[in-house]
Amino acid sequence: MKSLLLSALVATAVMGASLADEVKTAGLKPIPSNAKALEKLTSNPKNPTTAAKIELGKMLYFEPRLSKSGLISCNTCHNLAIGGVDGMSAAIGHKWTANPHHLSSPTVYNAVFYSQQFWDGRSPHLEDQAQGPMQAGPEMAAPKDHVAGVVTSMPQYISMFQKAYGKDVKITFEKIADTIAVYERTLVTPSRYDAFLTGNKKALTAPEQKGLKTFIDKGCATCHNDIALGGTMNAFNVTAQYKHMNVGDFKGDANGMVRVPTLRNITETAPYFHNGQIATLSEAIKEMGRIQLGVDLNNNETAEIETFLKSLEGKKPTVIYPMLPASTAKTPKVDVVNN
Repeated sequence: MKSLLLSALVATAVMGASLADEVKTAGLKPIPSNAKALEKLTSNPKNPTTAAKIELGKMLYFEPRLSKSGLISCNTCHNLAIGGVDGMSAAIGHKWTANPHHLSSPTVYNAVFYSQQFWDGRSPHLEDQAQGPMQAGPEMAAPKDHVAGVVTSMPQYISMFQKAYGKDVKITFEKIADTIAVYERTLVTPSRYDAFLTGNKKALTAPEQKGLKTFIDKGCATCHNDIALGGTMNAFNVTAQYKHMNVGDFKGDANGMVRVPTLRNITETAPYFHNGQIATLSEAIKEMGRIQLGVDLNNNETAEIETFLKSLEGKKPTVIYPMLPASTAKTPKVDVVNN
């Protein structure tokens, strides 16, 4: 019995050692465990991260009055309590409008590691991305002057902006978006997977390690790689057509490229694919194998990959819902019925 146990432990150790090499070759990278290294990686040199900006950005992230209706905040569609998404197949915005292209809300967790933002990759970074939903008609539907007017109408926000940027700060729509982005840059979720990649061979169980190897061997890491296990642009419908391609009119960017979704916390971000038409992770895995890799994954292979993906459930930052400042006589009024 002891010899069998010893053999199993040795086999696991050997697999862990060889798998570590395969992981590096596949281009998989961990979230840095060192706080300074992580801050350097996630901070924008043109918009440095500070505690004052993070605090203010968090409040603005949860601020529904930035929307035209006064009801929708960033957190409405990117709910930090449920994986940074809304759980809808198509995002719902102003006046209960569904996204006209039937696109779902991507998770905001770990979005800082993406090379491009939005499903079509049209934004280069979070600061630019944060401007889009606030103005978009089917989302928050707020003109720039409304957003800036809300913030500048409240003395507490003015004071916080001065603390974050200096007494002479000009509070503009763009500055507000920049500040939200600073907060979003802190929303990273390290997991046991990262500990494994940085040398702790016991961080993943033997079945999880086997699943990781299957994930690499089948070619999943071709697109789902680097720190986010996604976040870059890649061709879609490579070997076959996605079976729900007719839902919505999204076809990717001008070259048919689609931003690869992160696999981190994937168990919390259903429904899957850009139009949210697949409900379960196992079905999503099989469909990706069929249309991207040209392979029909059997039930065992699918289960192995799913077991690995569950290890990507990361530790979320502690989020205490902020108390927002009271509206004033100068705060723009909203008319939900007519607007």
